[in-house]
Amino acid sequence: MSQVTTRRRALRPSGKLLQEDARRHHRALILQQLFGEGPASRADLARSTGLTRVTVSDLIAELIEDELLAELGAPAETRVGKPPTLVGLREDATHIVTLDLSVDDRLTGAVVTLGGTVTHRDEQELAGAKGEAAVALLHTLTRRLVEATGARVLGIGVGSPGIVDDAGTVVDAPNLGWSDVPLAAGLHAAFEVPVYVANDANTAVLGEHTFGESGEGGLMLLRVGTGVGAGLVLEGALLHGHHGAAGEIGHVVVDPAGEQCACGRTGCLETVVAVPHLRRRVEASNEPAKELTAVGEQLGAVLAPVVGTLNLHELVLTGPAELLDGPLLTAVDTVIRQRTMPVTGERLVVRTSRLGDDVVLLGGAVLVLAGELGVS
Repeated sequence: MSQVTTRRRALRPSGKLLQEDARRHHRALILQQLFGEGPASRADLARSTGLTRVTVSDLIAELIEDELLAELGAPAETRVGKPPTLVGLREDATHIVTLDLSVDDRLTGAVVTLGGTVTHRDEQELAGAKGEAAVALLHTLTRRLVEATGARVLGIGVGSPGIVDDAGTVVDAPNLGWSDVPLAAGLHAAFEVPVYVANDANTAVLGEHTFGESGEGGLMLLRVGTGVGAGLVLEGALLHGHHGAAGEIGHVVVDPAGEQCACGRTGCLETVVAVPHLRRRVEASNEPAKELTAVGEQLGAVLAPVVGTLNLHELVLTGPAELLDGPLLTAVDTVIRQRTMPVTGERLVVRTSRLGDDVVLLGGAVLVLAGELGVS
């Protein structure tokens, strides 16, 4: 994908700043400003961050030594007197390895720059592998990606289906046969770089929030792949929920007489909307558009209470465009507006993501950027 040039919005920080974290926090302030607004002079950075010029100069020297920043020379137009020297991110000097485990039949991965440009892609067929076999294939793909970049790897970011705890352990991912799999710990031991693992829908909403077209207001992203899950950014913060299970909408029962779900229950939303089920229904239908409309209407009925309760500004669907864009998306939009108050639907935006298949991969980069540099 091409370099993203739109202004990048930061997530609202959470938690208290400890005194021993002050220097790291100040580094993050500078990096966030440059990440979001582009190159700036030391004086401009001092004004925008509230740090002293001495502190800014000291931190910039450190960040240049760490190969995260570079001096770019004077701006094209300067005032009378000595021109300032701009500094900016060295986006290509350090890379991030990202992995998307949400596709229904394969693992996908990429090498991404600090600015969100994908420089290399790779994938690994699952061929029905589950449990430890799927973990082994993930390590194989990760090794190829690490070997494909000649730059320093800042970290590995992974979007996984299922419930993922703060330590990067996949607590439950039925479609991959995973239960309490320490994914982050295993990858860290194998590759000796920081590893961040999060639910794929949460990862995707971070990618959309940082590198996509999202505006102000609440954002809900519905990720349709092997399973179905949602990520939410409300008032600038990612919603985690109790036990980190916010957004697990795919296992809401919508048809008690429906198909058996991988979670063990019957008629979950996932059995209707997840890619394998949806493709099968469309291929078996004589009227694919009508089938997609029916699924969209059912999905819209499930999402309407969420949109109305949270007064969301944007609902973004991500997954195979040939399934989601068109009749299904139109039906979702129509039903939500029919079932919510006019004030809710008046400015609601229902769309698919322009980031396409890259949304989870770019979200994996955000996991690493936020965890290692304080940038989002």
